[in-house]
Amino acid sequence: MRMVLLRIDLLWLSRENVRSFRTFEVSHMDSVSVNRFRDNLKAFVEQAVSNHTPLKVTRRSGEAFVVMSADDWEREQETLYVLQNSSLMRQLAESAATHTQGAGYIPKEGEINEITRL
Repeated sequence: MRMVLLRIDLLWLSRENVRSFRTFEVSHMDSVSVNRFRDNLKAFVEQAVSNHTPLKVTRRSGEAFVVMSADDWEREQETLYVLQNSSLMRQLAESAATHTQGAGYIPKEGEINEITRL
């Protein structure tokens, strides 16, 4: 699913004539059988939560599910929301272009001080 969404995003960027964008690498996910997962449940859950690495668990029937931390899942959902929202993607592309050109808003010293005091 991630690969498909990334492809759609890249198509949108090219259609919107965005000249510069970051590329993303789709990482390989470790996979274990459901029996091995059940026998080592605590260790696999700890690994998913501590290392922020999702784990694909396969069943004999061929179906699979993914174990990941709640924080990682929420982050993925936020990312999907942004990628699927053409208005936000347009704003990000425009902001990146403005930043690259050095033409963005430059806060005044008082504004910087207010921000850094938080």
